[in-house]
Amino acid sequence: MRLTKHHGLGNDFLVALEEVDGPLHGDATLARALCDRRRGLGADGFIIGAHPVAGQLASDGEPIDVVMQLWNADGSRAEMSGNGIRCLGQALAMARDEHHITFRIATDGGERVLVVHDDAEHRLASVSVTMGPVGAGPAIPRSVAEHLDQWRYGAADLGNPHLVVLVPDLDIIDLVGSGSWIENEFDAGINVEFISVNAEPDTLDLLVWERGAGVTEACGTGATAAAQLAHQWGLVGEAVTVRMPGGSAQVIVAASAQDEPTLIGPAQHVATIEVPGV
Repeated sequence: MRLTKHHGLGNDFLVALEEVDGPLHGDATLARALCDRRRGLGADGFIIGAHPVAGQLASDGEPIDVVMQLWNADGSRAEMSGNGIRCLGQALAMARDEHHITFRIATDGGERVLVVHDDAEHRLASVSVTMGPVGAGPAIPRSVAEHLDQWRYGAADLGNPHLVVLVPDLDIIDLVGSGSWIENEFDAGINVEFISVNAEPDTLDLLVWERGAGVTEACGTGATAAAQLAHQWGLVGEAVTVRMPGGSAQVIVAASAQDEPTLIGPAQHVATIEVPGV
């Protein structure tokens, strides 16, 4: 199997493409083995870019280019990743030796459209992603509501579930303790974003606990959920910078429930790896 490793703001992924290797089979065992940071290659997630079903079309009538299959580092399936899909977009651009290209990608969380601008050496790309309509998110358990009663919070769905918590200062947060506890209170798990409003206009600071991966340096769907809810709360405008430990992403929020927010951020190629016997 030929893998490319990429990261989006420090959130790293291993990507395999059927158009390079032919038919591929991914599962939880393979994902855990590849993503293990001591005994494997190490990553927050494993992605297969699979061939679409013959005749599979996007909502605009154009053909779907690839189907994204995503596993978290713990082997669980994830519906969508804003950083992961940007990494997949760069991997596709590399495989086709394209530097400015649009892809229509089917995910478990719905269809996404990517515009990839890759540099001449396929090292660093800027990728914009339509993130799908923002849903209301799952019901919040009473235990979580009581735990967070001193802060403002809300749930959102971007093909995967999020809980966004507004706090006065991120330094007061026990990210591992609170994040893991909140995730486990939801039957299907949840991604947890703690945010604070930065002094710079239309800017949020964010820490994330990702379902199935734990603490990561950035989360694209989480940044989008945070920006959308913060905009609804009147804290930021329509173009939001979200600052995370791994770097900043930009979110253009959805103007209405029928519209889609857009996530804009980097994807960086780290390595190309041949894995024998897979």
